[in-house]
Amino acid sequence: MKSHQSTQTMKPATAAKKLGVYLPATPAEFQEGVVTRAELNEFQANPPEWLRALRENGPHPRPVVAAKLGVSIAGLARGGVTEALTSEQIQEIKDAAPEWLEKERATQAEVRKEAARLKQRDAEKADGAES
Repeated sequence: MKSHQSTQTMKPATAAKKLGVYLPATPAEFQEGVVTRAELNEFQANPPEWLRALRENGPHPRPVVAAKLGVSIAGLARGGVTEALTSEQIQEIKDAAPEWLEKERATQAEVRKEAARLKQRDAEKADGAES
């Protein structure tokens, strides 16, 4: 008996998330269809012009905005940023350097520092257990 492998598909929202783009800014045919794993791989390997433009100029989804600003998604919300932003808008926020951005960047730096400390502690415990 042969096993039949079906084509794996995903909703446009899932594909947009994997591609790091804001779904409402994608072309209608992308939003209305389904995306196969092969199509997703092709988008990643050879992005069409619309995908390159979205990645460069936006609007960007909140996870991308947060990464570009160096803060968490929750930090964005605390700063009052709840919608997708273009690269130009992100640069304007960076240039203005509002107080909330500096505070959230400091918070994010502390979180990363603590995560690194815990990772090192766990690695040391694992090394000690192997000895």
